[in-house]
Amino acid sequence: MNLDELRTVRRKERQKDSLQHLRDSFYADVARYIDQLKDERQRAFESADQPFSDPEVQRLTDEIESAEEIVESIYERRVGKTVKLASFAAAEMPAETEGLTEEETDLFEDLVERIQTNRDSVLDTLAGKRRDDDEETGATDAPSEPDSAAPATDTAGRSKPPAAAEDATASDDEPASDPDPRADEAAAFVREDAPVSDADEDVLANAMGGEPSPDGDPADPGDPDGQRETTPDSTVGEGPTGRETDDATTDRTTVRIIDDVGDILAVDEREYHLEREDVLTLPAANAEPLIQNGAAERID
Repeated sequence: MNLDELRTVRRKERQKDSLQHLRDSFYADVARYIDQLKDERQRAFESADQPFSDPEVQRLTDEIESAEEIVESIYERRVGKTVKLASFAAAEMPAETEGLTEEETDLFEDLVERIQTNRDSVLDTLAGKRRDDDEETGATDAPSEPDSAAPATDTAGRSKPPAAAEDATASDDEPASDPDPRADEAAAFVREDAPVSDADEDVLANAMGGEPSPDGDPADPGDPDGQRETTPDSTVGEGPTGRETDDATTDRTTVRIIDDVGDILAVDEREYHLEREDVLTLPAANAEPLIQNGAAERID
């Protein structure tokens, strides 16, 4: 195992849509390789007169960091392909699993099982099975009706008089009446310490059953005619920035990335992750600066 082998694996993984075949112990072999480099660096560090500036120590440090970065990039690309294969297998479609490492095989099998379980649950819900089970459970677990003969008690535990007795205590010359809900609405709308505008008086009058002020419609105090002219929304069918997002209107250029660029937000409102050896199509407005700066080359 060395850096050249790791770079070759990464380059092939980028160029293929399918998983390349790797030995079962690939990640374990990389781990042992990095551990050996760390042991060598420690010995060089201890034997150097000025370890922090020693060329051998620096070389080994760079090799360790490069190996860790490359293997992480390999894993990230392969795990996405593994998830795709698992979705195929869960749907009982052909899925080529040869060449998976031990760790990737465990991930693949776990994903297939989870996807199948989730799919069965969704299909049961759509078929009404879960709803029927909930209804049956609710029917058996319904709370029993309270005993009507038992006297009601208040929060202090004292027995409350029957409703008939309460009604009998009311005075004949003071009949009980239901509170007007519009009065509560008006009380909530107007506060004692806030000034009342003309529009507020209209709403208050309407809530209390009165007539609105003659200056305007109670539904819209600022529109005396009771109608408000509307204009079409000029942004309907457009993207979040108010301009067309259809890819057909955007000139695009196919390029090969020469240097690691990272994430960019292109003019088509999409985010692209650009790494060396990537081949992709970008909006011309973003591709041209990369070509001019030597970070990409045009592919005809």
